[in-house]
Amino acid sequence: MQVYKAPLKDYKFLIKDFLNSSTTDLILNNSDIDQSDLEMILDEAAKFCEEELLPINQSSDSEGCIFNKGKVATPKGFIKAYKNFVENGWQGISVEKKYGGQNLPYFVNMFLDEMISSANMSFGLYPGLTSNAIDAIEKSASNEIKDLYLPKLSTGEWTGTMNLTEPQCGTDLGLIKTMASPQANGSYKITGTKIFITCGEHDLSENIIHLVLAKTPNSPEGIKGISMFVVPKIIPDEEGNLGEKNSLECSSIEKKMGINASPTCVMHYNEAKGWLVGDLHKGMKAMFIMMNGARLMVGVQGLGMAEISYQSALYYAKERLQGRSLKETKNPDKPADPILVHPEIRKNLLKIKTLTEGIRGLMAWTGLQVDISRIEKDKFKKQHSDDWIALMTPILKSFSTEVGCEASSLAVQIYGGHGYIRDHGIEQLVRDARIAPIYEGTNGIQALDLVGRKMPMHTGRLLKSFFHVVKEYLEKNSFNYNLSEFIPPLAKSFGRLQQITSFIALKGLNDPDEAAGPATDYLKMFSLVAIGYVWTQYAEISYNKGKEDPEGFYKAKIESGKYYMSKILPETGSLMSSILSGAKYYNEFDDKYFDSGFAL
Repeated sequence: MQVYKAPLKDYKFLIKDFLNSSTTDLILNNSDIDQSDLEMILDEAAKFCEEELLPINQSSDSEGCIFNKGKVATPKGFIKAYKNFVENGWQGISVEKKYGGQNLPYFVNMFLDEMISSANMSFGLYPGLTSNAIDAIEKSASNEIKDLYLPKLSTGEWTGTMNLTEPQCGTDLGLIKTMASPQANGSYKITGTKIFITCGEHDLSENIIHLVLAKTPNSPEGIKGISMFVVPKIIPDEEGNLGEKNSLECSSIEKKMGINASPTCVMHYNEAKGWLVGDLHKGMKAMFIMMNGARLMVGVQGLGMAEISYQSALYYAKERLQGRSLKETKNPDKPADPILVHPEIRKNLLKIKTLTEGIRGLMAWTGLQVDISRIEKDKFKKQHSDDWIALMTPILKSFSTEVGCEASSLAVQIYGGHGYIRDHGIEQLVRDARIAPIYEGTNGIQALDLVGRKMPMHTGRLLKSFFHVVKEYLEKNSFNYNLSEFIPPLAKSFGRLQQITSFIALKGLNDPDEAAGPATDYLKMFSLVAIGYVWTQYAEISYNKGKEDPEGFYKAKIESGKYYMSKILPETGSLMSSILSGAKYYNEFDDKYFDSGFAL
């Protein structure tokens, strides 16, 4: 069965102990709340996710969305849940107050997104995409567009989407064919077809606001000719009152492997009215604001799927009686011991647990940098935060979603045959999690972004935002006796990462394929080291809190960290060996050999 309770203790640990307390206090004060307010908000969010979203997760997956003559009906329970979601103000929690939001910190929104993703990933796509649309409009649009659209989006009365992909192009957006023809009144007529548009049509909100990439007549070739437009499903007047329906339609929804309670739409724009967002031919700049936010959101989805997979698998491992402990019988009064006693089960659970908790810390720290960047006046401190965010976005999007997939697969393995059948809802987690490494830029693209763009950017300045911090931490704690099982493995893996970074950078100067080839291995290696750094900090905090630990929370952190440092972090060694062997074994593999053994 799907089991989930929001990890509130972990959130409170991150806020009180892990994140810089003086900085979080400053950010909370900027939002007019304190620690107790924040805890109450998280408690209420947990209640909503556990009591309203989780109970309809399996049923909504089975029912799916229903398409009929251009209309999409969401599964039973979604309209009520969404109504409660928006009435309680969750949509606009991180939006500025002048647009009807609550101006809460971004890292708090990350916690909310994780809870929603764990409880009902499909549901989370509706408000998640709206949040990203809000961000793009807020940072790029004219005041007129902001004043018209942001108040309704912030309350959730209207929802938002992003329209990038077309039948002939996905990642290579320079190939788009959708056209925007300028009109005398300052609007544009948008004509074209977009595919894979998540939540492009549904019955949860009274209006849907599409952000659409298109080219204008005689625009430059490739991505330099792309502009972004706001295209409402129903055209509002200047006061926000709904008027005539725009000339756009959903022609079908996809039949998918997972996230079945969210519609993935084919959208046709038939000279639909749209308005320019930002500057002409600067659409990619505006859209990247939305996409980068979406990539962090997808990383949070991976984290959320890993958490519910862990909790569900742990529940089953405690309940399922099968075999006896090889060392000694644990339940002599019962016919068998719970499968939790078996080493393989324990290993799998600890792998999910330590990766999930480590990613959560890295995610929270990155969210904090978003908040610092928003309020910081010192340009160098702001730059450091921006560099950290840019560096960590592809890492968190990719590695977190890979962990979400692995965690759900391990949960099925722990459930055995009961995990493979639909009744328990565990196979749904596998299907839902699998989209996350694909959309918002596949994980392979994220790895290429890390190696091809982030690594050389500003002569390596982005890498320094991480490397210098870890180097200083290792030097500061080199003689910390408490961390004797943490500092040496972290230092060893960090040294490997530094060496491989130089190796790839030098190889790439002569042959770009030699840099691109090991990109995914490099991203994983970077991720493992970054999480090792997080776990070492967890351990340092937990040792210092040892006397304040009646429930064993900090002791559990220390022991979990030891598992990560000794059993997972050493994978950096095999990754290093693989990268050093070079890319020739696949780059120089003759194409005809792929077909050997069968005829095409």
